[in-house]
Amino acid sequence: MVYTIHPATAPEVPIIISVPHCGTAFPDEIKSQYKPAMIKSPDDTDWFVQNLYDFAPAMGITMFVAHYSRWVIDLNRDPYNKPLYSDGRIITPLCPATTFLGEPIYKDERAEVELPEVKRRKELYYQPYHAKLRELVKYRKKKFGKVLLWDCHSIRQSVPTIRKEKFPDLILGDVDGTSASPGLIESALSVLDHGPYQVAHNHPFKGGYITRNFGKPASHRHAIQLEMTKVNYLDDSEKKYDKARADKVRELLKRMFERLIEQIERAG
Repeated sequence: MVYTIHPATAPEVPIIISVPHCGTAFPDEIKSQYKPAMIKSPDDTDWFVQNLYDFAPAMGITMFVAHYSRWVIDLNRDPYNKPLYSDGRIITPLCPATTFLGEPIYKDERAEVELPEVKRRKELYYQPYHAKLRELVKYRKKKFGKVLLWDCHSIRQSVPTIRKEKFPDLILGDVDGTSASPGLIESALSVLDHGPYQVAHNHPFKGGYITRNFGKPASHRHAIQLEMTKVNYLDDSEKKYDKARADKVRELLKRMFERLIEQIERAG
């Protein structure tokens, strides 16, 4: 099982949510190659993001959730390992061999995953995920004439290999305004900016491969990424779900999706 689909439980709206980095599973045929202590709690996971957004189906939004860890294959990387950024930050490849902090995750401490294995994983895990995501987006686009793909992520508040300073609470990415219409971008920001969180726009993250690949606003196919620091919905260890913190974020996200639904149904 590469993914799980949580279908809309209310009348459908033209929005799909994808959660590509919440998976924690490792395929049996390669699981023994990893350091057991590392994969017991894979630290680069976007922990519980699927729980944070589990209100979405009741709003008519289908949610698409990854099953396998990003340490198996990163579903938000370019399939040919083309770098997403060129500012000197650490960027883990399609099949990482280390954590964001450079710690080896395999028992043999390999420097990289060899190309034949990368190709095998692409065929088994990456391509099926993206094929189904394209299918879901295409269906919504055909039904409504427009669609918004919302890509959900979270990150530790501090990752010095990417950025020396702490990350803002919420970082909206739309590839410098090119992956979604101005109306949808403004609708999202107008709600997020009125919450209790520090909000950034396109810096230090402007959207990964999913946002860049799917966002074609001229064709009424929009894509936006939201990166969130984990401390806003997890405990101080950034690993355990904190209901009180999460509920505050959830209320803001619900208001934002209400606004986005109004905007995309009105204008697209």
